[in-house]
Amino acid sequence: MTLMEIFRIILLISLIICAVMVNTTKTLLQAVIIFMSYSSIMCLLWVIMESPDLAITEAAVGAGISGVLFLMTLKRLRAEDMDEDETEDRD
Repeated sequence: MTLMEIFRIILLISLIICAVMVNTTKTLLQAVIIFMSYSSIMCLLWVIMESPDLAITEAAVGAGISGVLFLMTLKRLRAEDMDEDETEDRD
C-alpha cells in the first residue's frame, strides 16, 4: 500500500465521519462547521482524482457560499429568537 492510497483511505473515512456527525450533532453551528469541513475534504478528494474544475467548484460553493449562507441564516435565527424572548418578557 502506497502513501497516497493510505491518504485516500483516511480522507474517505473522515468524509464518512463528517457526514454522520452533521446528522448527529446537537447544535446548528457545529453542524454548519462540520458541513464546511465535509466540503473541504471533498475538495481534496476531487484534487486527488485529478478533477480540478470540480475541486474549485466544491471549494467555492460547498465550503464557501453555502457555509456563509448557513452562518448568515443562523445569525438571523438567533436574532429572531432574541426578539421573541424580549417580547415575551414584556408581556
